[in-house]
Amino acid sequence: MNLSAKIEAILFFKSEPVEKSWLAKTLAVSLDSIETALNQLKSNLENRGLALLEKENSVMLGTAPDLSSLIEALIKEELNRDLGKAGLETLAIVLYEGPVTRPEIDYIRGVNSSFILRNLLVRGLVERLPKPDDARTFIYRPTFDLLRYLAVTKVGDLPDYELIRQELLTFKNRGEETESISDSNSKTPENNG
Repeated sequence: MNLSAKIEAILFFKSEPVEKSWLAKTLAVSLDSIETALNQLKSNLENRGLALLEKENSVMLGTAPDLSSLIEALIKEELNRDLGKAGLETLAIVLYEGPVTRPEIDYIRGVNSSFILRNLLVRGLVERLPKPDDARTFIYRPTFDLLRYLAVTKVGDLPDYELIRQELLTFKNRGEETESISDSNSKTPENNG
């Protein structure tokens, strides 16, 4: 598989801006190779529904500018629908666990939450900010509009806040213990040969 296809797959999977230097490191190639592959990807996406978006040293996949009126109509339709179970679930995680990264949300839910988060962002219920200790990652947190809508002055005023936070912590710790046991079992002598 060529480099531009690998980059396209990564950008599709990530669904958020990715630094070019991170791509070079992840794919074990030079920054010049990344630039060449990005130019090829941009060319491959011409006259298609997707476009390569660039800002400073980051890139991401987005919809083609020519389709903005179609996307705008879809967004309006989406905003008129209920959040649904997945949206409410994700919103609850952001409220009770936030600020939280998308991989953390995905881990708790057990599925990819990219599209749900986009929907919540468009509705103004959550906001996305760069993670303070890792600018390549984003954190999600509730907006003031959401708190106002829920009639709480701070997240800690949500029903059963401490109890639910404790349950989330217990869930995450169980997952880490299971992962640790799995790692140690794969390193035992009988599993090495």
